[in-house]
Amino acid sequence: MPLPKLPSKPATLLLAKDYPKASGSNPVPFPVEEDAAPAPKKAATKAPAKTAAKKTAAAKKTPALKVAKLPDDVPAPPRTKAAPLARGKVTPIKPDAPHPAKHKAHEVVLKSASSRHADQVGMTKLFVLDTNVLMHDPSSLFRFEEHDVFLPMMTLEELDNHKKGMSEVARNARQVSRTLDALVSNTDDDDMETGIPLNKLGNKDAKGHLYFQTKVQVADLPEGLPQGKADNQILAVVRSLEAEQPGRAVVLVSKDINMRIKARALGLPAEDYFNDHVLEDTDLLYSGIVQLPDDFWNKHGKDMESWQENKNGQSATFYRVTGPFIPSLLVNQFVFLEPKNGEASFYGQVKQINGKTAVIQTLRDYSHNKNSVWGVTARNREQNFALNLLMNPECDFITLLGQAGTGKTLLALAAGLA
Repeated sequence: MPLPKLPSKPATLLLAKDYPKASGSNPVPFPVEEDAAPAPKKAATKAPAKTAAKKTAAAKKTPALKVAKLPDDVPAPPRTKAAPLARGKVTPIKPDAPHPAKHKAHEVVLKSASSRHADQVGMTKLFVLDTNVLMHDPSSLFRFEEHDVFLPMMTLEELDNHKKGMSEVARNARQVSRTLDALVSNTDDDDMETGIPLNKLGNKDAKGHLYFQTKVQVADLPEGLPQGKADNQILAVVRSLEAEQPGRAVVLVSKDINMRIKARALGLPAEDYFNDHVLEDTDLLYSGIVQLPDDFWNKHGKDMESWQENKNGQSATFYRVTGPFIPSLLVNQFVFLEPKNGEASFYGQVKQINGKTAVIQTLRDYSHNKNSVWGVTARNREQNFALNLLMNPECDFITLLGQAGTGKTLLALAAGLA
């Protein structure tokens, strides 16, 4: 059923006496005034049966209004003139005009959006990320929960300088660049100022916003600090943000120890990045590595025995030592001593434990090119320990645990091919 057309003229209210009189064979009865003369009676005529039946059905559908007649001796109540109704001009709503309710709701949305930043001041933190955090963990942008993230322009410059090459750092830099490009795509210019939602790519845990440095941040640094250095420029951005947002906590996040020390010396809050740890309490996790005390050989070198054996075509040195530190060791655990005063470093593995006596085997140095595995050499102490396990045919099952980029897959593939 089509909708009726909208009125073209303003609607007006009419009184009962101004209603037009009905015309036709069956007029609709209206209330009759009390002083009106009674209608003359007509002679009754016999109507056909069909006509009488129709009238009876019509009477059932539309009952006539009954008017109560007062007795003659009762005076009629005095008439009072009704107060005129307020006739306001009714403006028709055009189809293309905005609905008043919708317009009001739009104003409420604008108000809440404009006050969203004010509500968050003092409630959420603003973390300023150093370049080494992004290159350490490419997904660090989404690890700050409901807090906001700020990227200085110098961070993007350093990120661009490290994206070339085949190293793990270069791969992480390229991954961060692709993530930032996905966040910035299909974004208005105003969003760069108000913040880009970090959950745009489906990261539901990231409820904050990403901010870029879109203007020059001016801040006074102590004299003597080079203004052109990247670290000092990031520190200037942190100090400028603190001045612009006095009621909000602005925190610098950096993996550089010297950077954090300089920030704290300037009175700026700085923190290390710990969100990439597997467990919150790393002391509960067995690392398989323990550092020997500096006086280990002095306390355990008495009555020490040493010999060499040829295992798997390689010569290895064994030490049998006795002392108070031995009961705290475990079988197959790696031990090491850092070099001091020009001494050589010591890397070994516990093979046997009997009370306070243990047998320790020296390890093969896989950091040297002559001991490379399928062209892969160990880059640090942990990788050297991992290759000693992977290249040992007596080890049937090995577990390697570490964050992304530490070389677990590369070392396992190289050992498998070798």
